Amino acid sequence: MAEVKKLTQTQIVKELAASCELSNKQAKAVLDKMVELAIRETKKNGLFVIPGIGRLKKVERKARQGRNPATGATIKIPAKKVVKLTLAKALKDAIVPPKKK
Repeated sequence: MAEVKKLTQTQIVKELAASCELSNKQAKAVLDKMVELAIRETKKNGLFVIPGIGRLKKVERKARQGRNPATGATIKIPAKKVVKLTLAKALKDAIVPPKKK
């Protein structure tokens, strides 16, 4: 299997700058502000919608039983808060087109 190459933050900034006719500094500021907004709104409201991409949602995971894979012993996994990213349907369909019936 071939190694997957991901875009770095610098590459994303350069791409944004080129397509939006901004300087790299301005594009980085936009990206940083978007991240800051996502953090602030998800903490405050438990939800942040990124139009065209999806939504970040803070959810509570219930306590549950698990197993220690090394020993097989049953352990209790405590409840905790996690952030989930749900992709927008349009984005999912653009990446992996739905099967035709």
